[in-house]
Amino acid sequence: MGRPTTKQDLLEAANTNYEELMTFISSMTQKELETPFNFEGQPSKKEAHWKRDKNLRDVLIHLYEWHELLLHWVEANTNGEEKSFLPKPYNWKTYGAMNEFFWKKHQNTSLEEAKEMLQESHQAAMKLAEGLSNEELFSKGVYKWVGTSTLGSYFVSNTSSHYAWAIKKLKAHRKNCKE
Repeated sequence: MGRPTTKQDLLEAANTNYEELMTFISSMTQKELETPFNFEGQPSKKEAHWKRDKNLRDVLIHLYEWHELLLHWVEANTNGEEKSFLPKPYNWKTYGAMNEFFWKKHQNTSLEEAKEMLQESHQAAMKLAEGLSNEELFSKGVYKWVGTSTLGSYFVSNTSSHYAWAIKKLKAHRKNCKE
């Protein structure tokens, strides 16, 4: 399936990829859970996140924190409080530093807590999306605060696409553990 462009596709892709992620996590061996991520010496893995995340908890917390950005952004703006998606002082050129902040903030969060937090934030994002119409999600110009994009594109990026990113990362970790 391509990138969702309707409410139904968004909900289906988000829930399908979330379930795939959870199924993959439940299949992880003790060795995979205990071995720190290490993607050094893999030239194709040059983005900052390959070095940032050291374990499953870090990945889950990253997903959770981006859900929280989405949820708070939509809530604030629909209640009349103008708020940008990324919190100050971050912007789309400096969001890597924000991701580092999230990583540091959760170094004492347990894996079990991270799983629960992600489950709750996924459910909240799905509930929010379900309460919006197809037009509200995928028509441009419905909400001034979304800019030139659609609200649905933010939901896709923070759910199904982000879950696919996490699955890809965990599969790469699994491959490293076998080598």
